[in-house]
Amino acid sequence: MLSQKELEPNSYPGHIAIMMDGNGRWATKRGLPRTAGHLAGMETMRRIIQYSNELGIKHLTLYAFSSENWKRPQQEVDYILSLPNKFLDTKTQNELDRNNVKISFIGDLSKFSTELLQTISNIEERTKNNNGMTVNFALNYGGKTEIINAAKKLLTDGINPDQIDQEIFENYLYTKGQPTPDLIIRTSGERRLSNFLLWQSANAELWFTDTLWPDFSKELLIKAINDFKERKTKKT
Repeated sequence: MLSQKELEPNSYPGHIAIMMDGNGRWATKRGLPRTAGHLAGMETMRRIIQYSNELGIKHLTLYAFSSENWKRPQQEVDYILSLPNKFLDTKTQNELDRNNVKISFIGDLSKFSTELLQTISNIEERTKNNNGMTVNFALNYGGKTEIINAAKKLLTDGINPDQIDQEIFENYLYTKGQPTPDLIIRTSGERRLSNFLLWQSANAELWFTDTLWPDFSKELLIKAINDFKERKTKKT
């Protein structure tokens, strides 16, 4: 496998999306509460954001909380939704800003607490003019709902159906103005999209690993990028 030094920057996927799956199973295997897995997953997320920035990835989208996750036990849901405030502490915000990282949140944010919404607003405002890597956190995100909401908004805005094309429709998605993913990574051994970026993933390469998210590493990220590069080379 090629090392980071051997990877050519122009061969990198411009946009990587990651389904960070397996936190609960990681904890259960160790006899720990599921919340311990989510905390470990948050630290892995921190490292992967740093690694991606070092590699020069321009866009990174992380599936942090799906619209289906509300069905989990309330204690687990409450803990997961406490993590953005833990993650985006003053030290992390300073580091992201210093590294020119832009933070964005996608999904239906209307269900969240005032405290969480304020945290989201603060970091988006603080980093909105940064032009390095963009990190999208998908919270209360569901691909089907995103498409339905886009269609409703088109109707509300009175857009003539005959005028609607792919470009116009994409301007009504949560990811408006951003490139679609080149590579989607899913951890934990599951091999499905699970309602993640359904429109945006139409032409993405998919890469799966049995590794549970808290154990995901820089080496696996590079392996995924290498596989992406090899697939693209075969198609040319």
